[in-house]
Amino acid sequence: MVKKIKLYKNFNVLQKHKNSILLIGNFDGLHLGHQKLFNLARKYKNKKNLKVGVITFDPIPKMYFNKNLKNHKISNLNQKLNYFSKFNVDFFIVKKFDKKFSKIKSFDFIQSILFKKLNSKYIFVSNNFRFGNKREGDVKLLKSFENRFRYKIINPKPLKKKNKVISSTFIRTLINKGEIIKANQFLNRNWSIEGKVIYGRKLGRKIGFPTCNINLGDYVIAKPGVYAVRVYLKNKKKYLRGIANLGYRPTFNQKKLLLEVNLFNFSGNLYNKNLRVEFLKFIRKELKFKNIDQLKKQIKLDLKIAKKFK
Repeated sequence: MVKKIKLYKNFNVLQKHKNSILLIGNFDGLHLGHQKLFNLARKYKNKKNLKVGVITFDPIPKMYFNKNLKNHKISNLNQKLNYFSKFNVDFFIVKKFDKKFSKIKSFDFIQSILFKKLNSKYIFVSNNFRFGNKREGDVKLLKSFENRFRYKIINPKPLKKKNKVISSTFIRTLINKGEIIKANQFLNRNWSIEGKVIYGRKLGRKIGFPTCNINLGDYVIAKPGVYAVRVYLKNKKKYLRGIANLGYRPTFNQKKLLLEVNLFNFSGNLYNKNLRVEFLKFIRKELKFKNIDQLKKQIKLDLKIAKKFK
């Protein structure tokens, strides 16, 4: 059973959530590097008998400052909440990142928020954590005020695999390249997209392969092509295997990027339903076919591969 987390949209937390352990960051994807941090925080929680809270930002600051950065997130906010609950987090502060908050001085963030409002006891951050106006604050600054504001900064060394730092940036690159199996290894779960089934042109149905069209929102874009997937149907509380095409459907001269999912052994209406599509394996890149018959022949081959993949 998923633990219920208290969600705040500001720093005015209940008394029981003050004097806590805090983890601050975007935690996009909650990959193995993040999980290392959360597991350490859980040990502190058990040893010190303190609550654990998370401060994160929406939108991700990088997306706020770069309005052209539309597809960047590994996980949406709902997914983050579910992931955090598995690490015994007690409360979650989602601070809206806007112009006013971006102008706050780093010292004011430490004094007014971390100390006065939250009175944090242990603060977990990554080595590259930056905060405050023009990113002026860093781990060194946080540490310099430990005695004055009575907190302790914890910033473990980043997790490395084969001399490569596991980071959200690294995982986005893997997803961009279609290296889904490797990305899933570093996430310690299947990378997934949650989205609503939208109405399309019903081209798949016309050629005998009906699909659900999923809105991609602001997720990072995987390499266009065909993928083996599994889909969680929330209303039925079950998983179904399937095959997905992420791309522009060049055979039909489409311009808009679309995620289309064909579910195995399923019939029913899923329009306007929210699905979670988990990516398992990249099968092939997107191709333009001379005619529909060639496309149908290739789809049959893709289906055989997707159905064999476990």
